[in-house]
Amino acid sequence: MTLLRRLLPGPLLLAAACIAAGNAQAADVPASPAQAREIAGQAYLYGFPVVSSYSTFHAQALDPNSPDFKAPLNHIGNTANVFTPEDKAIITPNSDTPYSFAWLDLRAEPIVLTLPPVDPKRYYSVQLVDIYTHNFAYLGRRATGAGGGSYLIAGPHWKGKMPKGVKKVIRSESDIVYALYRTQLFDAQDIDAVRQVQAGYKVQPLSEFAGTKAPPAAAPVSWPAPVADMTDSPALFGYLNFMLGFAPTHPSETALMKRFARIGIAPAKPFDAAALSPDMKAALEAGIADAKQQFAEFKKTQVDTKKVSSADFFGTRSHLKNNYMYRFAGARLGIYGNSSAEAIYTGYFVDADGQPADASKHRYVLRFPQGGLPPNDAFWSLTMYDGKSQLLVANPLKRYLINSSMAPGLQRDADGGLSLYVQAQPPAAGKEANWLPAPDGPFYAVLRIYEPKPSVQDGTWPVPKLQKAD
Repeated sequence: MTLLRRLLPGPLLLAAACIAAGNAQAADVPASPAQAREIAGQAYLYGFPVVSSYSTFHAQALDPNSPDFKAPLNHIGNTANVFTPEDKAIITPNSDTPYSFAWLDLRAEPIVLTLPPVDPKRYYSVQLVDIYTHNFAYLGRRATGAGGGSYLIAGPHWKGKMPKGVKKVIRSESDIVYALYRTQLFDAQDIDAVRQVQAGYKVQPLSEFAGTKAPPAAAPVSWPAPVADMTDSPALFGYLNFMLGFAPTHPSETALMKRFARIGIAPAKPFDAAALSPDMKAALEAGIADAKQQFAEFKKTQVDTKKVSSADFFGTRSHLKNNYMYRFAGARLGIYGNSSAEAIYTGYFVDADGQPADASKHRYVLRFPQGGLPPNDAFWSLTMYDGKSQLLVANPLKRYLINSSMAPGLQRDADGGLSLYVQAQPPAAGKEANWLPAPDGPFYAVLRIYEPKPSVQDGTWPVPKLQKAD
């Protein structure tokens, strides 16, 4: 990652160390409009992931009337469905690992997550995400084994000891935590087995788990309702202040917070965007526009050219090293993506010639040479999406992906390689087993590799390109 950081212009890194000098007393000095514009750009990149995550948090755990509501705080909601083109609530859906969702409030006491024993052949994981969208820990097959067990998730202020029956205490920087579960689905007939695994997931306050008296409840919170422009206007800073109140400032960001305070950004501090003076409102809006332009340039020169990838954007604070452009990119392009040890994603939006994928114009093939299938310890899959709707593609086979569990039934090439035919119409006789039906128009496909081998994580495995097969 060091080389990649050297490739980026200094303003894009926005590292706290780069802006600390001369700001020891900056919090007490209001910013001029020009200074506010610069600070607002930095704060927007910093705060977007936090506020975008809050929007999801509110919909999934705080608003029972939301169509996306999953379960109340400190409870788990399971979904175990075979996704089809009729499922339209989520774009680019993952059809391999049905989800379970639990938002945790750790202010009163820790929460214990209990996992059942799971067949070692089945991938499953629990991704633990703090308010900054750092993936601060994992549970599951790769991280903690398939034997199950109970794990205590504690907030930054808890001072207790590990209780009996708990395998590990895991600390979060924030009192609000997202636990995102994935349970592998082998095929449509496997859905009942997935539901059985999900039924074994338990979420309990520590006092309930230990059978002790519950501590006093945490103070009630007036959770602000999301608004339409909360991630695209100075309103973002109000939500940022609110969420920062659920985590103490990290030592590496002390100088950064002092700088942000010059435009009114501070943990739990009120921020009334409507009360801004015209000059200050214009400055903050200009700063946000500057940040968006910086990201557009970053995407064009770094993301689209594959100089950086999902492996760079998701992980712990120590992995990201306070690179706020990387964290922003992760949230903007696919919030809650897995850390690279858990999964790597490659999107096929263009073909090998750099042209947009369009099955009304071409037939395509994705070829893995002999011995060249995606190296992994779990599974891989290639899933097809309509380029316009971003949903799964209806087809006569009702086949929406090809994955490693299907590999025994796939036709091998004469040299032992594997060719997947990506096209709107059926391929020639004898090749139907390897057909991934595409829409008769624009499309994209996503190659997911779970528990990738080191060669995938470090980029030495040659990712196959989508070739025209005309």
